[in-house]
Amino acid sequence: MSGRDEMERTFDALPPAHGQGFAQTWWGRAWLKALEDTALDGAQLKKGRRHAREGAVGAVSVRPGRITAVVRDRDGTAQRSDVLLQELSEEEWDRFLNMAVDRAGHIAALLDREMPPHLVEDAAAAGVELLPGIGDLEPECSCEAWDHCPHTAALCYQLARLLDQDPFVLLLMRGRGERRLLDELQIRSVARAAGAEPEQEADQARAPEGVRADEAFAARDILPPLPAPPPLPDEPGQPPTLDTETAPASGIEASALEFLASDAAARAHRLLSEALSPGHEQQPLKVELTLDQDAVRLSAAAPGPAVAGRLAAGTDRQRAELDLAVRAWRYGGAAALSVLEEEWTPEAEVLARARTQLSDAWEEAERPQLRAGGSGRWTVVGAEAQLRVGRDGRWWPYRKERGRWAPAGPADHDPAAALAEVLGETG
Repeated sequence: MSGRDEMERTFDALPPAHGQGFAQTWWGRAWLKALEDTALDGAQLKKGRRHAREGAVGAVSVRPGRITAVVRDRDGTAQRSDVLLQELSEEEWDRFLNMAVDRAGHIAALLDREMPPHLVEDAAAAGVELLPGIGDLEPECSCEAWDHCPHTAALCYQLARLLDQDPFVLLLMRGRGERRLLDELQIRSVARAAGAEPEQEADQARAPEGVRADEAFAARDILPPLPAPPPLPDEPGQPPTLDTETAPASGIEASALEFLASDAAARAHRLLSEALSPGHEQQPLKVELTLDQDAVRLSAAAPGPAVAGRLAAGTDRQRAELDLAVRAWRYGGAAALSVLEEEWTPEAEVLARARTQLSDAWEEAERPQLRAGGSGRWTVVGAEAQLRVGRDGRWWPYRKERGRWAPAGPADHDPAAALAEVLGETG
């Protein structure tokens, strides 16, 4: 692969992707959705998935506005395939950079090779669309197809795997290399910090001295309305460090306390954000978590081996059982955990509707054969795959790993989509 300072990056051909989906991240799936919503011929997409899955896509070159690769048909015929994506204008990049500098969490996420939804949402609010939409992926292929052909589709499916590893690939297509982007963010951050100091001092000089509590109470009937609440901080505050020269008391673990303090700050920030959001009073009250559910939630935050071991002991689970519960939680919280650990009998209408959806999703010769296992669980005959239905009517994909059924992805209202996910399909 070429250096990240350059405006072109070349990725070696990836190995075949047997038995797995092409996109694991939400932004990788958004890329594929743009492809699948644009293409007019679903059969061409299916052939493209097969090409990509079999390793027919060669090295992928990524540069502003274009990706390129050689894709080979099953008979060995090579086709040069390109997919074009509109670059952002200088004005759009300026708005994006100003938005990113305002939120330190955005820069930290990019450095961790993450593209959180709120980064994309904030960019869209600034008038900058990072992810492609319907019609944004324009195909060009030496096979001279006028729409997405199997070769350009295979290239798009392969790029989804690259996007999973590094969202800077998408930003390069939009017109900025990683090094240049980070340099511009650093310059703006320094300039923003230097310009803020005089303003902060002026604000402090204008700050009122305050009013005695008894005087404020005596004037309660003549005072104006309370001012608006302060704005929500961009991110949770940092808890104090407990790494001091004084040893903690017996039975107290400093790392565990620091983890709990950090978790409490994050939860408080989220609750405040929800309370300040429009229409919050109409939203249903959230069900309180049980101690066992909360232990799984804490374990999902990757607290480190020592704290994770204490949480496992507190839930009376073996580490392997806790790992499965954590995986379920990350896919869907308490609802996903319930599907993993509880058995229940769904209504006949729910199962009948699911059978119809599954029947319509595949041709008869390709349709997976399912064996009902009771409690709303259907196992694929001849494959280590299973579907489970939750109490809310959503279907969850499962895969057998080391003799245990393990969650394999998020839920879907369409059982066919959930099954395609666990079987390695994306369309």
